Parts: sequence; C-alpha cells; structure tokens
Amino acid sequence: MKQYVRQFKKQFIIGPAFKLSEAILELFIPLIMAKIVDVGIANGDIPYILKMGGLMLLQGTVGFAFAVICQYSAASAQQGIGTLLRRDLFRKIHTLSQKQQDAFSDSTLTTRILNDVNQVQTAVAMFIRLAFRWPFIILGSLLAAMALDLKLSVIFLVAAVALSVLLYVVLSRSRPLYRRIQKKTDTLSAITEDSLSGVRVIRAFQKIGFHKKQFGSVNDDVTRINLHVARLNACLNPLSFALLNLCIVLLLLLGGKRIQVGTLTQGQMIAFTNYMTQILMSIMIFANTIVLFTKASASVERIEEVLHLTPDMVEGSVDTVSTENAQTAAAFRDVSFSYADSAEPVLSHISLEIPKGATVGIVGATGAGKSTLMKLLCRLYDADEGAVEVFGEDVKAYTNKALHGAVHLVSQGNPLFKGTVRENLVCGKKEISDETIKEALKIADAAEFIFALPEGLDAPVSEGGKNFSGGQKQRLTIARALLGEPEILIFDDSLSALDFATEAKIRRNLADFKGNKTIILISQRIHVIQNADCIFVLEDGTLAGSGTHKELLDSNELYREICRSQNAEEVPACVQ
Repeated sequence: MKQYVRQFKKQFIIGPAFKLSEAILELFIPLIMAKIVDVGIANGDIPYILKMGGLMLLQGTVGFAFAVICQYSAASAQQGIGTLLRRDLFRKIHTLSQKQQDAFSDSTLTTRILNDVNQVQTAVAMFIRLAFRWPFIILGSLLAAMALDLKLSVIFLVAAVALSVLLYVVLSRSRPLYRRIQKKTDTLSAITEDSLSGVRVIRAFQKIGFHKKQFGSVNDDVTRINLHVARLNACLNPLSFALLNLCIVLLLLLGGKRIQVGTLTQGQMIAFTNYMTQILMSIMIFANTIVLFTKASASVERIEEVLHLTPDMVEGSVDTVSTENAQTAAAFRDVSFSYADSAEPVLSHISLEIPKGATVGIVGATGAGKSTLMKLLCRLYDADEGAVEVFGEDVKAYTNKALHGAVHLVSQGNPLFKGTVRENLVCGKKEISDETIKEALKIADAAEFIFALPEGLDAPVSEGGKNFSGGQKQRLTIARALLGEPEILIFDDSLSALDFATEAKIRRNLADFKGNKTIILISQRIHVIQNADCIFVLEDGTLAGSGTHKELLDSNELYREICRSQNAEEVPACVQ
C-alpha cells in the first residue's frame, strides 16, 4: 500500500496538519471558558465576556476552515487511492493465468475489487481526518490539565489507562472476526451469483427451497459473526461513558474541596471538566477509528494477496505471427496437462499436427480432453510437459496480442457483454465498417434477426446477452470471431444450440468464406466433422486415432461406436 500513499503524500501532509491546527485551537476553548468565568462573570465585566466570546467565535470560524481543507484532502486521497487500487486489481487479474484465476472464485475477486477497496478508502479518509487529531487532543488535554493542577490530573491518567485496557481487550477479540466476516461474505456472494445466474434451472427443478436454505445458512453465519462483533464493540460506549461519568463525579468531588480551600477556581474546575470530557471522548472516537483500521487491515491483506501475485505465464517477445513458411498451423509435441485440482492428467502425451489451411475435426466422449486441448492452443493454460506450436513457433514465444489475434476460440458458452450489438461485435476496433460487420453477420446467419430489430446494430445487449436466445448468442459470437480475422478459427461445440438447418447453412457459409484459414471443429455430432480434411479422435486424454471420416470408419472401433450411437437420419454416412 505504500506506493499508493506516496502518490498522495501532499494530502497526507496537508490534511493532518490542518486537523492538528484545528485541534490546537480546540484546546484553548476550555481555558477561554475559565477566563470568562473567573474574570468576566466573577467581576460582572460584560465587555470582557463579549471580547472572549468573540475570540471563541473567531477560533471556531478558523477551525471550520481548517476542517474543510482537511476534509478536501481526505476526500482527494480517499477517492484517488480507491481508483488506483481498483484499476491495478482489475489489470492484475487480467495478467494472471487461467490457472491462477482458478485459485480464486469470481465472487471473491469481485468482493475484493469493490467491498475491500471501499473498506480501505474509508480507512484512508479516517486516517487523515482523525488518526493524528485524537492522540494530540488526548495528550494536549492531559498536559493542559496538569498545568492547571498536577495532583488532580492523576484522575486523567487513571481514566486513560483504564479505557486503554478496555479498548485493547475488545479490539484484540474483534480483529480475527473481521477476517471471518470477509471470507463468509465471499461465500455469500458466490451463492448469490450462482442462484441469480441459474434462476431458471432452480425454478424448473423446484429447488427454490434448497437454495433458500443454503443462502439462509451462510447468511445466518454472517449475521451471527457480525452480531458477535457488534456485541463486543457495543461494550465500548456504555463502559466508556460509565468511566467518563465516574471520573467527572470524582473530579467534582475532589475539585469542589480544592475550590473551598482556594487552591482551584471555578473557571479552572470547568476547564478540568471539559478536558476530562475531551480526553475520554477522544479515546472513544479513537477506538472507533481503530475498529475501522482493523476492518481495513483485513481488506488490505486480501487486496495484496492478489496484487503481489506474480503471473506464472509470461508472454513472449514475438509480436507477429508469420504464416508464410509454416507447413502446419498448429502442432502438439508430446503434450501432457493436468488441472490444479485434478488427480489424474487430462491430457497424456498428445502428439498431432494440424495442416495449414485445413479443416480439422476433433471428436471424443465427454471429458476426453477436447476443449482442454484447444485451451492450450490459445494459451489459456500452459502444458505441463511437451510443446504447443502455432505456425512453427512455440506459443510461449508470442506476445498475447499476436497469439490471440491469430487464434480465435468460439466456445459453447462464449458470453456477450452489456452494451450494443455493434460494441460486442467489433470489441473496440473502430476501423471496422458496417458493411464488414454485415458480411460477418450473414456468414453467421445472424443478419436477419439483427436487422429485424428497430435499432439494428445499435440494439442493446443486456448483461450476459440474456435478451437473446442461446442460438442467437452463438451466431453473434461466431460473427465476432470472424471480424477478428484470425488465421486459426476454433469452434468448440459452438453450433450446439442451433437447429440442423441453421447449422448446415453456417457450415456452408464458413466453407465458402474459409480461404486459407485453418478451421478446427469440436463437436459431438459426427455430421458436423465428417467432411473435415482430418479428424482426430480423443479417448481419456489420449489420441485414439486420426484420419478422414472413411478411414476412421474402416479402422477405428471407437469412432465407429460414436457413429453407431447416433441415428441414421442424423448421420447417414455412418450407416454401414
């Protein structure tokens, strides 16, 4: 956090300086009150009372101006640090590998960017406004009281020590609870996100009661821990006020005797009472500030846990993908891979080559490793063993911009983003014309329903594209991939939500559009891949066969079994 504080060191100097100046003025108020009582009221000197009252008014006005300057400095630092933290967290998350992101849930990352940063912002503002003021008030009031009457000021010391012990006991018990609250809040966010995104499934399967119970259980835990913390903190105010009033009673009792013997004036007694109130109230406010800092410290730890992560996937330096001299579009050289939470490897010693400009099919049972293979090709993950190449160069050698510009993955669940259709299709590329967009939409068979909308390309897209059907979203994501003009297009079951007629039309359009591009089709449907130049069959993370549709029918039992599992009308070429 130090680097963020340094960027606002001016605010961290000016704010406390003006707050201390305000505190100094505040310390003179009891002394002026003592003078008004002992001199003005005792002697009936109205002009003196008015003069000292005017001085108090002037001090109040100047103190108000100092407070405004401090508040402005605090607000500037608060918002500035919050903005930088959110920006850096967001950027850091996007530099992490998919493997590192998998270690966190989406909900906890969202909570850290929003809730934890808000906690830090509040702590920054309170630090500038209060962290120096209240200790100074406590020390200044104590010194002023000692200057008035050293023996009577012992009450102040005893009260300050007693209240400090009380604060330590309460805060030492509440600090670990704040960490538990943050973790439970992450869990609550995850449950909420799952329930909201899957609300249709929940209703369809009548699981509302189960999810209510699940949410209620975690919510009750959050409530219980918060109540525990609240009870601990609730002890502060009544105990502190009891101590304050006890000290004031003791002060009045002993001070009254000293007034009777003439060693203390009535005005000094009023000043003593004011200083006592200032000290104990300052300690209480300082305690609440410490509570805020305790919350913020837990948030800082969670934020730094993300910021201090070193990306384990370093991009290379090759910023251009050259296709001219390459014989293969992609190659896997003895590749093995396992997910972090997987006991068994997902891919084992895969070796295959995808010719440049070919249309390739990949087929296999669910869990065979088809999608994982393509994630390695896009370098969403790095292989544990072996090498993955794109146009003769290891994917690790490319910059992310170069690799992802050359290889586009259209997955089954590719999302749309809140905005407009145009914004979703061009993805920030301003040079793409409407004619080019229309051509991509035609290939993806999406032009008809998009231009039937009143706003056309400027039609709104809701969060996650919920205002479009599954098939419409798939067609839009295909059009988006085409507009990226990649050399390798991967369709990972991205036609699954379409009817056979629409699917066949898109496949014909892609065949006409293809040119020299390499197309990789991943599908459970044999008729989608049967016309591919080469088909690779995966089984339990290993390569079980390769060849054309006819070659595999003749030589590969697993491929024949997949064909037999699909009816004759759907896959006529598989009927033997």
